Amino acid sequence: MTDANPSLAAHLLASSILTFKSMKKLGDGALRQLDDAGIRWTPAPESNSVAVIVKHVAGNMASRWTDFLATDGEKPDRNRDEEFMEDAEGHADIVAQWERGWAILFGALESLAPEDVHGTVTIRGEAHSVVEAIHRQISHYGGHVGQIVYAAKAYRADGWETLSIPRGQSQTFNDGMKKP
Repeated sequence: MTDANPSLAAHLLASSILTFKSMKKLGDGALRQLDDAGIRWTPAPESNSVAVIVKHVAGNMASRWTDFLATDGEKPDRNRDEEFMEDAEGHADIVAQWERGWAILFGALESLAPEDVHGTVTIRGEAHSVVEAIHRQISHYGGHVGQIVYAAKAYRADGWETLSIPRGQSQTFNDGMKKP
């Protein structure tokens, strides 16, 4: 299929990359504030630690984005259930998994051409437009990054360094945005 509007397709790809970069930045900021105990802490017995969430997200990224256009997004060698098991990996190993997952995602997205946007990919045997697949992952990772930030903030409590506009500073921030 030819691209009837290459500028719109290029914009969609660029916008998606920016959205993912924004998500990664939030996750990076939360991970930087955690020590080995914090990355394994859970707010409740049935909750996942940040380490488990990162392991799951990284596993999903490797599966979905490796050979994105050519193979099913659920790779046969992925063991999703194992992603939700605690293990003894340290903070540096967890961060390395996080970085590998994002590198795979950005490598795949940055290699797409505007005409690829009109293609179809499969995930677990189900056909999705490329746009649907990208948006599916934006939603999925956004939820998990929110969990990472929430867990890190709860663990750090009063020691948390905000990743956005500090409480009570909205007007100051807005005023600063209006200045040339």
